[in-house]
Amino acid sequence: MKYEFDWVDAFTDRVFGGNGCAVVHDGADLSDETCLAYVRETSLVECTFTGPSQIADFKVKYYLASREIPFAGHPTIATVAALRHRGLVGEGPLRLETGAGVVEVTVTGEQIAMTQIAPEFGQKVPAEVVAAVGGISPGAIVAAPQVVSTGLPFCITVLKDRAALDALRLDLDALEAYNRLLGQPSNDMMEPFWVTLNGATEAGDTFARLLLAPPSPPEDPFTGSATGAMASYLWAHGLIDKPRFTAEQGHGMGRPGRAEVEVLGPRNAITGVRVAGQGRVVMSGDVFMPEPE
Repeated sequence: MKYEFDWVDAFTDRVFGGNGCAVVHDGADLSDETCLAYVRETSLVECTFTGPSQIADFKVKYYLASREIPFAGHPTIATVAALRHRGLVGEGPLRLETGAGVVEVTVTGEQIAMTQIAPEFGQKVPAEVVAAVGGISPGAIVAAPQVVSTGLPFCITVLKDRAALDALRLDLDALEAYNRLLGQPSNDMMEPFWVTLNGATEAGDTFARLLLAPPSPPEDPFTGSATGAMASYLWAHGLIDKPRFTAEQGHGMGRPGRAEVEVLGPRNAITGVRVAGQGRVVMSGDVFMPEPE
């Protein structure tokens, strides 16, 4: 079976920046096995597969190399950019059916803004447990790490400076201990999301990293879902002065990414998070898949 695809760099205004995602059009009926094999074939962190929806404009399925996940940020930006590239959507509002519910998207010029769902604040994790995952000292962590989800859960971990962020090295044994503490199978919980309250450039307010375990690539260039969770955490805990800010990620990988972020609602009653960025189509073509069962 032949499917059309677009390879899109998301959260960037130029190709070869931000985070790549291959969008397979009308591929939502493909088997999990085929979708996982496709992600591994691309060597990307995530890919999406679109299809018709009875409750939204399009259905979107999200896959890592290891499993399907309910939602992801940069693939949402990439998917909408791909739909626009093919003339399937224009400017204005758009609704996407995801495993985390219907995601509202607005396209304005080249900017694609998604509104992530209201955050769920989960378990707080001892600093020493999270620090071990990144191979750093617990003293480098300046606020209590906490699991937060705006569609996909991450343990938001605030570091004191860029040096601590640069020093991170993923320890797989410590990651297993971290997952056991959270009571999660190793393939159900995302790795910690590390952030410092200074941008990578003068334009940024935060700078973050996400180190990934195999079979994913070692690091994610830009993580839109975690950015929403991180923004909720920072606003709720009074670590940022204003609900609008610029988030940066990927600069240390040579793939700089940027998002404009707005937390919606007061600190004690957040209703959602708007995360906006651009996407650039790098290549388009056909992919040949096994027929759906």
